[in-house]
Amino acid sequence: MKHSKQLLIGLFAVLLLSAISCKDKERENNDEKPREEEPKTQEVEAPDGIISIDSAKSIYDNYTENRAGIIKEYEHRTRQSPDFEVARFVDFDYATIKQYIAFVDQEAEKAGVEKVTKLRIYFANYPDKELFDGKKVVHPKQNTVFLVPTLHEDGQNYGFFIGPDGKVELIKNAVGAKAQGMGDASEPTTKSYAGFAPSFSASPIMFQGGQSFNLNSGHGGPPPTGDY
Repeated sequence: MKHSKQLLIGLFAVLLLSAISCKDKERENNDEKPREEEPKTQEVEAPDGIISIDSAKSIYDNYTENRAGIIKEYEHRTRQSPDFEVARFVDFDYATIKQYIAFVDQEAEKAGVEKVTKLRIYFANYPDKELFDGKKVVHPKQNTVFLVPTLHEDGQNYGFFIGPDGKVELIKNAVGAKAQGMGDASEPTTKSYAGFAPSFSASPIMFQGGQSFNLNSGHGGPPPTGDY
């Protein structure tokens, strides 16, 4: 009986040492494997165009002094609406802008656009009608903006869209605009542009099967409480 007990103790000791040895070997093997470093997120630098809060306040006040009063007086005179307030901003959902840029990049690549050069913001004005582009006009005659991506061609930047055949087309060729595209700021030019927007008075273009990138449907209004 005593001999059997000693045998069992010896067998248990051998099994315990074997398990410890396997664990040590497994740990050594794991230590020998190169550990994959987690990818570091590259820090994004601030773009050159960012201005200070004070500078933004200064140019906002310039608009108040030099533009807003003129617009308000005009609307009071033409619409007989003394409670009219001049729109001072247009905003888009942050997620919408991110989706918009990703969509433009995706579709432009499909169409073979080498590079989307700029994101142009056009000033615009809603018509004095109940419906526009199939949607209800919340504020008739209200100022608004729409966004257009551009590409570079023949020394100029032109707004573009995707035609029904899946190929890239220039907006100027579709709407009959007489003005040229805007050149790069870095390129010398003898022509000065006070402002340019495509003339949509031409015959309506049906883009069946094509894809426009003109993003509108922002939300505008007087300055929100607390801002500027």
